[in-house]
Order: sequence, then C-alpha cells, then structure tokens
Amino acid sequence: MINKLPKFSDNHKICIVCEGNEEYEYLNRLKELKVWCKQYDILLVNAGGNGNIPARYQDLFQNDSYEIILVFCDTDKKPYEQYEDIKRKINAFHGVANAADEVVLFGNPCTMQIIVKHWTDENLKSPAKPINAPLIYKYTGVENYKGRIDQIKEVMKYVTVENYADMCKRVSRLETFDWVAGSSNFVKFIKLFENDDSGWIEEINRKLEE
Repeated sequence: MINKLPKFSDNHKICIVCEGNEEYEYLNRLKELKVWCKQYDILLVNAGGNGNIPARYQDLFQNDSYEIILVFCDTDKKPYEQYEDIKRKINAFHGVANAADEVVLFGNPCTMQIIVKHWTDENLKSPAKPINAPLIYKYTGVENYKGRIDQIKEVMKYVTVENYADMCKRVSRLETFDWVAGSSNFVKFIKLFENDDSGWIEEINRKLEE
C-alpha cells in the first residue's frame, strides 16, 4: 500500500490585518460570497484597534507565512493622526518612503463608507456611528447602530453577490486620495483580488524592498 502525502494548497496566501470588527466581518462576508479569484487564500486577522496594527503587521511579515500582508483600516477623523502613525510605522519598518501606500486599504472617513456603497451612492461625512445610524437603518433595518458585533453581523446579511457588483461600481467613482472626505482605494484591491494573474503580489513586494 502506497502512503499518499497530503496535498498542499497551491493557492497564494494573503493576510489582511483588519483594524476591528467592522473590517473583519465585512471582508469575511465577501470571502463567504466567493466574489474573488479562488486562487487566493485570504486570512483575516482582527487587530482589535488601530493602535495594534503596526505591531501585528510587523509580526506577521516577519513570520514569513504569507506571500503578502495587507492592512484594512479607517482614516477616522482629521487630522488623521492615528492613521498617519500607522502609515509612518509601516514605512519605517520597510525603510521605504511610500510602502504603506502599497499595502493599506482605507475608507475615509471610515470603513462604513465602503459598506454602504452596496446600497447607496451617498457619501458619509463623519465616522461617528450615531450620525450614520439612520442610513444603516434605512438599508438594513438595524436600529441604533453602534458597531456592536451582533449589529455588524446583522448588517452583513444584507451584503450580497448582487449588490457587491453595485458597490464595485460606486467605489470606483470615489476619490482615492486618503485625505479627501468620502474616499477609498478599495477598488484598487478589488481589481487585484479578482485578477487571476497573481503577478501583482510580486510587484508590491518588490516595491517594499526598493
């Protein structure tokens, strides 16, 4: 009897460090919907707050278990001090001036800016949950949204394959400069995750080593 060796996946291993529950649950929902190219194995790590992102990013990068490490976070409120600190620490870690621009997915003013694009063209003007709660209620029926995990999970039930396509179109019309209110570079990464040519991973890593 011949012993068969276990089959290891040939898929490309990607890790995304998520700022918190909204980012984690949203990307997890998109993974469940299988809207991205199946050759990418995407692991999500919940950093539990933006202050934890740089250390988690560095640990995962040095662990060398993934082909690429990305970050998904808010810009939050002006002057974007915590967000800029994340970028600065990633740049310093790689010793490359614009390293963070290659690996950070952002929503300005917050990740909910991207999520609501599944249902509406409306841009958020604030990261404050009480301000955005009526809009979330309008499209999901979730009352008094405060970002609790049960509320987030309920909102995610309204993210579908069909309105994923709507979100892609709407996000593609947003500004991609992170200092502009109502902006996001999410469309850049959507295109990469949908691309069956994985050369973009090597290209980003090359830029991190320049």
